[in-house]
Amino acid sequence: MFTKLNVIYLAGGCFWGVEAFISRLKGVNQTEVGYANGHDLAPTYEKVCSGRTGHAETVKVTYNPEIISLQEILENFYRIIDPYVKNRQGPDIGTQYRTGVYWQEDSQRECVLKFFAKKQDESEKKIVVEVGPINSFYPAEAYHQKYLERNPQGYCHVDLNSIDDEEFKHLTREEYEITQLAMTEPPFSGKYDNFFEDGVYVDVVNGEILFSSEDKFDSGCGWPAFSKPISEDAITKNRDFSYGTTRTEVRAKKSNSHLGHVFNDGPGGTKRYCINSASLRFIPKDEVEDYLNEKNKR
Repeated sequence: MFTKLNVIYLAGGCFWGVEAFISRLKGVNQTEVGYANGHDLAPTYEKVCSGRTGHAETVKVTYNPEIISLQEILENFYRIIDPYVKNRQGPDIGTQYRTGVYWQEDSQRECVLKFFAKKQDESEKKIVVEVGPINSFYPAEAYHQKYLERNPQGYCHVDLNSIDDEEFKHLTREEYEITQLAMTEPPFSGKYDNFFEDGVYVDVVNGEILFSSEDKFDSGCGWPAFSKPISEDAITKNRDFSYGTTRTEVRAKKSNSHLGHVFNDGPGGTKRYCINSASLRFIPKDEVEDYLNEKNKR
């Protein structure tokens, strides 16, 4: 059973900062930067920067509507743009830096139009954010994807400190990037890859039990592998179209943390839940009862 995800496209100037900000919203599963609604069929960064292709630097946002609404996404997006300036955001000038919201489903149209109509009623200045359906979207070059996560000191016109992520303060940087930004640890680098002690594995974000050592096996893939979760109710499965492939992403149901992916190449044709070590915390078997008792007191 797959969770139904929605997609909205947001243009707000340089896509590095917009992507970094929007990806931090709880309920946003995936983000991808690219070039939208232009007339060139093979846009590149250099061609788009010339201003002759008609594209806008845009972020494709895939989100879980059961966790975050389109209204909430728009409110957060509106906080980081100057909606009164055309073809410019911060120091970046050009048609490729115009602001825009482009919907993928007709059902999103009313929400977007009502949102900006309300904002216009509340303002004396004219809002110039472009709104309409997405006509085309071309993923940007690989070095633009998750740019600010890989280059923390890189240029950004968005204040990334304005988002509230207090509930993740206990995570390391790697744990945050993997669970909240859907990144992946290098193969054979995780602490639970070659680890087979008896116990359970819990969500590093909120402590929910996700997997058991009884279902763990050595797949040789470089990441912890499980034949099944502790319960199907503990996870959600989503279609993942990132990196030009189609995979099934696995997330923790209660926290919406990215865990990894599931494949059909386990022993004897069983499932292989390929999970990042950094998304998990191990509880030894002889400590599980105390752990559950303590958790139930909270």
